[in-house]
Amino acid sequence: ISQIKATIGPTVTLYEIIPEAGVRISKIKSLEDDIALSLAALGIRIIAPIPGKGTIGIEVPNKKREMVAMRTILESDVFKNTDKVLPLVLGKSITNEILVADLAKMPHLLMAGATGQGKSVGLNVFLTSLIYKKHPAELKFVLVDPKKVELTLFNKIEKHFLAKLPGDDEAIITDTTKVIHTLMALCLEMDNRYNLLKEAACRNIQEYNTKFKQRRLNPKKGHKFLPYIVLVIDELADLMMVAGKEVEQPIARLAQLARAIGIHLIVATQRPSVNVITGIIKANFPARLSFKVTSKIDSRTILDAGGAEQLVGMGDFLFSMGSDTIRLQCPFLDTPEVERVCDFISEQQGFGTSYELPEIETNNGGDSADGLDVSERDVLFEEAARIVVIHQQGSTSLLQRRLKLGYNRAGRLIDQLEKAGIVGAFEGSKAREVLVPDEYALERILNNA
Repeated sequence: ISQIKATIGPTVTLYEIIPEAGVRISKIKSLEDDIALSLAALGIRIIAPIPGKGTIGIEVPNKKREMVAMRTILESDVFKNTDKVLPLVLGKSITNEILVADLAKMPHLLMAGATGQGKSVGLNVFLTSLIYKKHPAELKFVLVDPKKVELTLFNKIEKHFLAKLPGDDEAIITDTTKVIHTLMALCLEMDNRYNLLKEAACRNIQEYNTKFKQRRLNPKKGHKFLPYIVLVIDELADLMMVAGKEVEQPIARLAQLARAIGIHLIVATQRPSVNVITGIIKANFPARLSFKVTSKIDSRTILDAGGAEQLVGMGDFLFSMGSDTIRLQCPFLDTPEVERVCDFISEQQGFGTSYELPEIETNNGGDSADGLDVSERDVLFEEAARIVVIHQQGSTSLLQRRLKLGYNRAGRLIDQLEKAGIVGAFEGSKAREVLVPDEYALERILNNA
């Protein structure tokens, strides 16, 4: 080694070394376990080489960790003077630098981490940092919490910061059926907002809101101030297990299109496996964040690189946005602190009700020609009909495989296809006969319904 330099961070110390000429990087990488043994460290991480520098980095966990308090970051000049649209407090880097990211530029964030590694605290930190910086008229949250206990603290600020479906009692969505309806309502909100932007000749939400504040848009024509909407999903794995494609498709659609009209997603999961974080979801989330995970495979799924399995836990995480991956320590924010923030906001003057998402139209007006009420049709009816006609096979198992559904729902779809005259009657163990010969005939049936 010709040179060595140490940088002490809150969680780890980074040793930057310049090896002697002729020493191969692969040789240093192979000594990872030996270095960890010599330093009696919990586990080290070698970055060879550090991007943008001609050095090799060795990260060694500190014996005594420094706790990063949320208060110190909220009181820092970096956070106070930030000009970011939706500032998210990430934490402190190895060089003790405070990092604040902009959710509006990300534009969506995918989080992963094993149980107890700081994922829920991280979500609380992100929500609190947004609440501190934005007025209730400028920002609304749609909170999805299948675990039912992680985000309940934010119930108190329902009339200030939360958005929900019309007629819903609960502002925080815990039921899977309501999650699907909420995602569909958000897609409808997105389409409505794009129509407003088109009429106003604006390219994004900032231009539109600026025009509205300058009184250049007529409220009588449906124009209104559009708040940012942040959808937070605390456990994607649970939703994907129960609903699969029904959740995946609207999330992918929102992730692809919703950035310009101010709808942003923060999605967290305990299990970053490929059947939870599918290719479609992953492709639309350029910003990824991983707390400690159990295996290298999980790390590769979330970050497209190893390293997250070597973290030391308790809020230690890797943040990747594009090609760069940085290691940070998430601030600590305990439950009583979040409670006090929510209590303080709830005592202020709020709106009469929470922000209402558009109502989803579930019927198409009356009975269709085939005797099946269109309002009773499954949302996947048309897709199921096409699958059955293309494969010329009217079986429940085919729909289960193709649409990733449970047996009961696939069975109901087959019954609806029978009522619509697309498949024949039940014939014991044999697959039902498909009565429609091709897609053209099917289109005529669907258009006449």
